[in-house]
Amino acid sequence: MLGASLLKLVKFGFAFTGIELVILLVGMMVSFLVSVLVIKFLMNYIKKHDFKPFGYYRIVLGIMVLVYFWMVR
Repeated sequence: MLGASLLKLVKFGFAFTGIELVILLVGMMVSFLVSVLVIKFLMNYIKKHDFKPFGYYRIVLGIMVLVYFWMVR
């Protein structure tokens, strides 16, 4: 994400107004905090549960995708 953001900055320029810079920094801080909280939640979930619900979800989703593409063609 950092590399893609830097590439966009280089491509489109570094000309930001003060409010745009504040919005960018607040967005970066909020996304960092949310990602840390989600990672902590998922690590705790993995310690206490197994992956069976995820496996069932993937199987059902795969069947639905196959049926969809079979119906569309």
